[in-house]
Amino acid sequence: MRRRDLLAAASVLPLALAPVLQPAAQEAAALEAAFAAGGVALLLRHALTEPGIGDPPGYRLDDCRSQRNLSAEGRAQAERLGQELRARRWRFDEVRSSRWCRCVDTARLAFPGREVEVLEALNSFFDDRGAAAARTAALRGWLAQLGRRNAALITHQVNIAALTNTGAAMGEGVILRVAAGELRPLARWPVR
Repeated sequence: MRRRDLLAAASVLPLALAPVLQPAAQEAAALEAAFAAGGVALLLRHALTEPGIGDPPGYRLDDCRSQRNLSAEGRAQAERLGQELRARRWRFDEVRSSRWCRCVDTARLAFPGREVEVLEALNSFFDDRGAAAARTAALRGWLAQLGRRNAALITHQVNIAALTNTGAAMGEGVILRVAAGELRPLARWPVR
């Protein structure tokens, strides 16, 4: 490409990016306003784990050593998640987690010093698909009572998919607005 063509292309570049950048700025402002108003839930899949799918045979919820747990990279990811959330200054009135150790650990690392309460509706049903409807209904019911509180909810892929009909990689999730008993997805997490 000749120099003149490069200069012409460069002069168009800022205009071409402007529409792409604007929605992100609008989304950030909308999310800030939503968290300030309340009634928002960050439904987050636990951070990165040791390799594997599900938990080892014979795992027990009262014994973290028997479960698939966060990897060193996952612990660092959870800490970075917390740093980013604190930088955004979003208000979280409560932090709830699945009983699984990888979820509780993600919550404690991302929200250091905060009380992390187990919410049974966030527990995985990966090994018991028959529990999907009841667990999802219980989570919907809990969210319907959120009112003006904001909550960080750390859970599993199957729970997020059942509630939102969308997937989430480890450390990713969905930001939901709860209004008049309806759940409305606002954005994916991390917000890009």
